[in-house]
Amino acid sequence: MKLQGNLTGLARSEIKRLEALTRRRVPPERLLTQELCREITVLARELGRQVGVLLDRTGHVVVALVGTDSEVEIPDLGRKRGGAARLLGLRLVHAHLAGEPLTRDDLTDLQLLRLDAIAAVQAKDDGLPGRVDLAHLVAPNADGRMYEVQEFREPSQCRIDPQHLVEVLEDEMARALTARHELGDGETTLLACLDLPGDADLDDRRRELEELARTAGLRVLEVMEQRRGKPDPRTLLGKGKINDLVLASKQLGVDLIVFDRELSGSQMRNIAELTDQKVIDRTQLILDIFARHAKSREGKLQVELAQLRYLLPRLSGKGTAMSRLAGGIGARGPGETKLEMDRRKIRDRITRLEKQLQHAETTQATRRRRRNRTGIPVVSIVGYTNAGKSSLLNRLTQSKEIAENKLFATLDPRSRRLRLPREREILITDTVGFIRDLPPELQRAFKATLAELADADLLMHVVDASSPRAEEQMRTVHDLLEELQLAEIPVLHAFNKCDLAGRPAEELARRHDGLAISARTGAGLEELSERILDRLGELGCWQGLDFPDLEPDAPLDEFPEEGVEA
Repeated sequence: MKLQGNLTGLARSEIKRLEALTRRRVPPERLLTQELCREITVLARELGRQVGVLLDRTGHVVVALVGTDSEVEIPDLGRKRGGAARLLGLRLVHAHLAGEPLTRDDLTDLQLLRLDAIAAVQAKDDGLPGRVDLAHLVAPNADGRMYEVQEFREPSQCRIDPQHLVEVLEDEMARALTARHELGDGETTLLACLDLPGDADLDDRRRELEELARTAGLRVLEVMEQRRGKPDPRTLLGKGKINDLVLASKQLGVDLIVFDRELSGSQMRNIAELTDQKVIDRTQLILDIFARHAKSREGKLQVELAQLRYLLPRLSGKGTAMSRLAGGIGARGPGETKLEMDRRKIRDRITRLEKQLQHAETTQATRRRRRNRTGIPVVSIVGYTNAGKSSLLNRLTQSKEIAENKLFATLDPRSRRLRLPREREILITDTVGFIRDLPPELQRAFKATLAELADADLLMHVVDASSPRAEEQMRTVHDLLEELQLAEIPVLHAFNKCDLAGRPAEELARRHDGLAISARTGAGLEELSERILDRLGELGCWQGLDFPDLEPDAPLDEFPEEGVEA
């Protein structure tokens, strides 16, 4: 239908005059004409409603629109031109009754629909057209401008060639997007952060989300933030901020939008429908990082299990309303829907993974019991992710484990023997790093891995002393240890990166009865070895031990099965 909008109460003659608009044509080299604008403004003033037309690039009217006295609504045209560097191929020319300039709704339509241009023509009291306000999009730029607005005293002064305008704009947009993607190989992303009452510092959470994105290989083009009393149940962020996010994502041409809070299935779908882009949350981002870094079979199983547990409740459909398995009227049919098949397959896979991990957990528990019978004290390294735990293990034991300046570089527990002063030896273990709001799926899946900590005689809490959030990260680790029921194990604090932190590292060490060290330079490591030795002695770990002559950096070999000579 070529005539759409608010037609209620219009006379047949008025509708015929509106339909006549749909047969108008503007020369292809003219964005609008004086004659077209006069027809629109006369009708708008007589009807007391905004009237407008959508023109294609040949100058033909695709649809005539009738709105209210303050706005005109563009219908779903069912046509989209793909690509962030492409415009819709349509421009809107409509009348404003109060002589106001382009409204926020006008500019939002321009950006969301990616119109070629939008023009608001003043309908004067006598029905003749007056001032014209014209806007069009611009290519991504350093100023952050998303559109450009021009003003003309009357329609005849607007002599812009729409074809030339579109060619220039689309060419500039294509070049800008190409330049952005050539800056790196990773997907481009926009981050969205919501600040609620009682939250940790917003700047700290934003920096952590940016670091997670960097670790996942993403390139952050923009970060959007909002402070609210409570999250919006439909889209997490408020309506205005979601609109800003949609506009920014289209303007920047990002591949992905990442939210710093866990999204429900409905929230994820609602936001994805608004943006037409891939949307994930912080939990999914962490799961992706874990999937990249898992090396052992157990680690890969744990990550897959966590991903499936996260995915299951977020499959499309709501409860039994879409189920055909519950029986009853309306539920009988030839078999399962695809949704139910997907759910069943995921549940079956979860069951298999749980059995495999249970077997792995039993094997690890047996290995730990054999190890514990040797009587060698166990020191487990814990700490916030990227605090330098793996670097410290490498420096102490002269080993070459992976130690990167990224979050969660270590997932699988790694153990090494370490020779301490006075011919004493310990087993030192590196485990997965902790993080604020560690997703429950990961806590459950990595239960077997974190169980390594329960057998420790001493926990060495490594803290990144150079981080401005060092104290907060310490509290996070302490809280997680309490959740894991490990808070009773004695803790020795090692404040790492003192070469970067300087005096703050020494102050933290004094305040928490710890040591300032540097895994990179080796500063303080001799004193750290002595402190470990003394603390284990205070705990009675050396009584009755006879140590074999082993190399200090000898890796921990598999212990033999029961009854077999080692």
